[in-house]
Amino acid sequence: MAIVDVVVIPVGTEGPSVSKYIAEIQTKLESYKAEGKIDYQLTPMNTLIEGDLKDLLEVVQVIHELPFDKGLDRVCTNIRIDDRRDKSRKMNEKLDSVNKHLKGDQ
Repeated sequence: MAIVDVVVIPVGTEGPSVSKYIAEIQTKLESYKAEGKIDYQLTPMNTLIEGDLKDLLEVVQVIHELPFDKGLDRVCTNIRIDDRRDKSRKMNEKLDSVNKHLKGDQ
């Protein structure tokens, strides 16, 4: 299972706020989650999406296109992929592992 850290940056919006574009992206992600293809987590600075790499790349393309569908002429999308193949770990399990170290449990 892979994790993608993605930031979609709509350029040329009517003002500095992009929250309506991000909300639409989250709605699209929820539909993929309902299909059982991904899980995701919105943070103040990005969105983390986990699933099969093939599905993740499809999802990234779809959410990159959403601001264009709203009439924008430019979108910048940054992605970072964590694809570990020796273990299958979910986002929360990675956090649990770090928390064990913080508590002194190893």
